Amino acid sequence: MLHQIFVDPFLQMADMPDFLLQVIWEGFVAGVLYALIALGFVLIFKASGVFNFAQGIMVVFAGLTLVGLHEAGVPAYLALALAISVMALLAIAVERFVMRPLVNQPDIILLMSTIGMTYFLIGLGEFVFGGEPKKMITRELGLPTGSTEIEIGEQGLVILQHIDIAAAVIAIIMVSALALFFNKTRIGRALRAVADDHQAAQSVGISLNQIWAIVWFAAGIVALATGIMWGARSDVSFALEIVALKALPVLILGGFTSIPGAIVGGLIIGIGEKIGEIYWGPLVGGGIESWLAYMIALIFLLFRPQGLFGERIIERV
Repeated sequence: MLHQIFVDPFLQMADMPDFLLQVIWEGFVAGVLYALIALGFVLIFKASGVFNFAQGIMVVFAGLTLVGLHEAGVPAYLALALAISVMALLAIAVERFVMRPLVNQPDIILLMSTIGMTYFLIGLGEFVFGGEPKKMITRELGLPTGSTEIEIGEQGLVILQHIDIAAAVIAIIMVSALALFFNKTRIGRALRAVADDHQAAQSVGISLNQIWAIVWFAAGIVALATGIMWGARSDVSFALEIVALKALPVLILGGFTSIPGAIVGGLIIGIGEKIGEIYWGPLVGGGIESWLAYMIALIFLLFRPQGLFGERIIERV
């Protein structure tokens, strides 16, 4: 039995390399989208030290806002602009009514406030848009449909969905833009200063309120892009919040403050869970995809709790 579990999957990979490439591609796309969700967590944690438990529901809420506005008769691109405006208003509201009153409070208080925001946005979303899954307006936004078939060898075939290619390209562009923003702009440097030391940043004239509003807005834009891509691949529904929780293992692998770590962690989780589900799942009864990411994260917590790219925290006693 053990021989079958450990050896058979590798034989299948060798016998069907085209199918292996297909599985890796599916995992790559899922990993890129996990990385996008994790990026929203990283942005807020870097600037405020707050673990934003509400990032998952922000993905759902942003997607529902876009689709709901279009269903109300608003043209697609105007609905997109209005959805961005809604996320900007949400960022301002979070800064004004949640972050500002809780400055210098313990981390657990800030975490609980984001959990409260999660349930508030769930209730608001269900009240305004209903609880039924909605179709993403893929064609109206000009996103590609269809697929491309690539021949591998004499009989092998890999199918690439155009929406998956678009998702990967958009994610790479967003991550690159945010990396440049953090490293090359004045606001980006201020964000890094706030992340290093709130009091020192304030002492040189950096406004925490302004920085927090900007970073929550950036996380909202990331949530909107992620909601569009995930919604185009399935539907826009509150079930996406469960998918967004896969960002937690991604953060543990990559590190809570590392943008490159979010990318690498997302790819490890995305590709790892697809390969595990397809090749090892049938041998152990299936369902590997639902728990493998958390098992990988647990192993990292035991041996490298700061993640691949996180900074080791050393406290003097």
